[in-house]
Amino acid sequence: MSDAARPGPIRGRRLLLVSTNYAPELTGIGPYATQLAEHWAASGARVRALTGMPHYPSWRLEESYRGVWRTVEIRGGVGVHRRRHYVPPRQTALKRAAFEASILATGLIAPPPGRPDVVIAQMPSLAGGVIGARLARHHRVPYLPVVQDLMGAAAAQSGIRGGGRAAAVAAAAERYALRGAALVGVIHESFVPGVRALGVDPGRIRLVPNWTHVQGPTADRAATRTRLGWPEGVPVVLHSGNMGLKQGLEVLVEAARLAPAVRVVLMGDGNQRDALRARAEGLANVEFLEPAGAEEFTDVLAAADVLAVTQRASVLDMSVPSKLTSYFTSGRPVVASVADEGGTADEVRRSGAGVLVAPEDPAALLEAVQKFAADPAAADALGAEGPRYVARHLSREAGLARFDDLLAEVLRDGQDSGRR
Repeated sequence: MSDAARPGPIRGRRLLLVSTNYAPELTGIGPYATQLAEHWAASGARVRALTGMPHYPSWRLEESYRGVWRTVEIRGGVGVHRRRHYVPPRQTALKRAAFEASILATGLIAPPPGRPDVVIAQMPSLAGGVIGARLARHHRVPYLPVVQDLMGAAAAQSGIRGGGRAAAVAAAAERYALRGAALVGVIHESFVPGVRALGVDPGRIRLVPNWTHVQGPTADRAATRTRLGWPEGVPVVLHSGNMGLKQGLEVLVEAARLAPAVRVVLMGDGNQRDALRARAEGLANVEFLEPAGAEEFTDVLAAADVLAVTQRASVLDMSVPSKLTSYFTSGRPVVASVADEGGTADEVRRSGAGVLVAPEDPAALLEAVQKFAADPAAADALGAEGPRYVARHLSREAGLARFDDLLAEVLRDGQDSGRR
């Protein structure tokens, strides 16, 4: 049965999704917000998305949106309402505050018209969470925030300049955004203690893990390596995604410095890209690639020998990188240079598709990469666990079904409370 023909509580409902990130952004939470909204539209709901201008992960406004203040687009059956906001080229607590404040102002001044039946907000955007809570309260409808990152913890843990002072402010905004919610979704169980600490009743917290939003690789691996200029016999360790402070990508540059025979590839963009380029100056075995397009993304991942996920040692419970679902889909082994007690480490252990090494330790990361290079069969076997894990737990169908159940529960509870 098609989504459009499927009966259920979502069909005919008016849904407002608030997410600072949305298509055409290809990484981070944008793809999840987009696929969720389009799925609900295909299921018969009338969906509007309130979002910003495309800017992630480069933290530069996309060329075609420069000079645009307000626009409405139809994407996949969804009315996408974009509002202009400040985009900081570098991350400091003050600039991040200005970014959030500009989103908050334009979102509250010019929300999409009409009364929704429920408001859903994707957080880590503090402004998006506050906007969602305010609009739901204004229309007297249920509010459903989904916690993708905890920004209060992020401010304290990510190393952003002035982050310590910003942590209390961010936590207060999160508390406001979450305390009146009908239910609160979290993408990983490691977020539950942090959400409870913000005053949310544990009985109102629901686990809704992200799904893999990319297709598996289809191109010949050797052909892709040849196209990219990666010689056979040279181990390639690749990091894909945002190049920000919390990733601590200096560990990869320093690993490359220790082993000229290992090729380190940093694919993506972010506010630390220029600083990383400067740090890698003179290292012939460090390569920077622009973000790959959707049609070749997993082919590039699969062409690498090892995929790296890195975080600063201080990052514990504030985020689980969305790149992991794509990594697992690619079928290559993962080396996770992350804190052992964090949610990222939990997910890598659960997948069986990678190994953990101490964060911010180039020698430990390099040792793991070289072990894989010395035993390709073992590397292949470990990497093969990723697609199996995706099939069991991270399929798009399963992920969207969990969100359907969550939304149905919110709508049902809203009807029940209205009858009392």
